[in-house]
Amino acid sequence: MNDFWEIAIVDTAATYSVVVLCMIVFLTVFEMVTKYDNWKEIKKGNTAVAMATGGKMFGISNIFRFSIEHNDTLFQTIGWGVFGFVLLLIGYFMFEFLTPSFRIDEEIERGNRAVGLLSLIISAGLSYVIGATII
Repeated sequence: MNDFWEIAIVDTAATYSVVVLCMIVFLTVFEMVTKYDNWKEIKKGNTAVAMATGGKMFGISNIFRFSIEHNDTLFQTIGWGVFGFVLLLIGYFMFEFLTPSFRIDEEIERGNRAVGLLSLIISAGLSYVIGATII
């Protein structure tokens, strides 16, 4: 029985560490594709940026939750997590494309909380759809 707990603890620690590393990498990618500096804006108190960034964080985490739940190996989990992130990133670009009357990044940078909230909800919602398709 002790071997079981030791393996479970090591597996949990490994999965947790890899997912945190992936989250940092994926947030860096999101930082590169947005026209504003997320952390600088959050430090200034920009609630819209905080909501949009929080939605992205939730979305990435939720995708990995599904990936961990449905895969047996760490490599499968990472693979499906990366694929899910790419789909989430595509969703971000589609959101920008489908709102031609205004620029999402500009509105969020200006502190438009309505757009920040919408961005959060889209990221969260898409993460559930993406997660549901992970096998």
